[in-house]
Amino acid sequence: MAEEVNDSVFFLFQDSPARIAPMKHIFTMVLAGGKGERLNPLTAQRAKPAVPFGGKYRIIDFTLSNCLNSGLRKVAVLIQYKSHSLDRHIRAGWNILSADLNEYIASVPPQQRISEDWYRGTADAVYQNMFLIDDERPEFLLILAGDHVYKMNYAEMYHWLIATSADAVVGAIDIPIQEASRFGVIAVNQDYRITRFDEKPAHPIPLPNDPDHAFASMGIYLFRTKAIREYLLADAKEGSAHDFGKNIIPKMIAEKRVYAFKFQDANKKAVKYWRDIGTLDAYWEANMDLVSVDPQFNLYDADWPIRTYQGQFPPAKFVFAQDFQGGRMGVALDSIVCGGCIISGGRVQNSVLSPNVHVHDHADVRDSVVMENVTIGAQSRIKRAIIDKDVTIPPQTEIGYNREADAQRFTVTESGLVVISKGMKLHASVDSSG
Repeated sequence: MAEEVNDSVFFLFQDSPARIAPMKHIFTMVLAGGKGERLNPLTAQRAKPAVPFGGKYRIIDFTLSNCLNSGLRKVAVLIQYKSHSLDRHIRAGWNILSADLNEYIASVPPQQRISEDWYRGTADAVYQNMFLIDDERPEFLLILAGDHVYKMNYAEMYHWLIATSADAVVGAIDIPIQEASRFGVIAVNQDYRITRFDEKPAHPIPLPNDPDHAFASMGIYLFRTKAIREYLLADAKEGSAHDFGKNIIPKMIAEKRVYAFKFQDANKKAVKYWRDIGTLDAYWEANMDLVSVDPQFNLYDADWPIRTYQGQFPPAKFVFAQDFQGGRMGVALDSIVCGGCIISGGRVQNSVLSPNVHVHDHADVRDSVVMENVTIGAQSRIKRAIIDKDVTIPPQTEIGYNREADAQRFTVTESGLVVISKGMKLHASVDSSG
């Protein structure tokens, strides 16, 4: 059947030794200017792509690692709101390519070359940086979101565009039909040519021959530059949302060859992993997955390294290995513990500790995400919490055990997850439990 034939095409080039060579004709733009308001207070002082994840990483590291692992060597990260920490991270951790070879991963702030407005949408962000495309004159333009966690070889998407003679290709992941209303839904024919693109439809169109699943857009777009240029110029003159999913793609479908690329997961797991970590609970759950015995997302695959900025921290240290009968026991179980951490007579379980976290005597930390430069005071108890950077928890403090008390001091989600803002000052006389 046609669908079976086309599925085989997705894998046709995966093991080709020459699959990376054509990537030099692709210019990549990573959209990293979103506010990420649903992740507040984690985004109160930083852009969503700069939010720490998995202990030592930032969310944007996963998209940029995909670029590097796919052979892309010209990447512009379009930054905007609260971009200082994101810009600093890119300069410190991703200044790794050769300028002599005209290779780079660089952050690009709004420059008001065309308009004095902030980016009005995803398409407008690219339009306002058209000068980058004019300077590079690439044959193909790849547009990525900087706030998703997944693994993908973009070279396979490029080969699918060539195989179908497409003008544009949209990354798509098959999801249960009952969940599809939360996404942009792509309707395709038997050849995976896109026939409709609906943003969060009440009645999603299922896949051909699979009524239980639909294609959700991943926010990944690969274009022939000549084709997309005319649509960006036309859209800039209209009073639209200036969005690829809402405006650009629907118009291209009627006039150009636009195909869906079925997501081929480089994560090597039975279930495909692609996360838009848009809420505090989703963020916490994704971090908790990483400390499970067999996590859905594999950080330890040497064939697909995840790169980030490596701070100069000493090794993690666990001290006071006394017996369990009232003595101190510095221990971490089922947890991620980064460099510079000291577990000094405390207990950490099912948690993620970023660099330079200090857990003191008889403190107990469970089911929590603790970011850089946090100190947990002696005899404190922490459960189901996200503690942002530069926070000192006074001795004998309890967090996560009394929802009403927590809600008076911190952000608490509907599920009861407690979130403490970056640099928040806690005082023992007020916040201590004993």
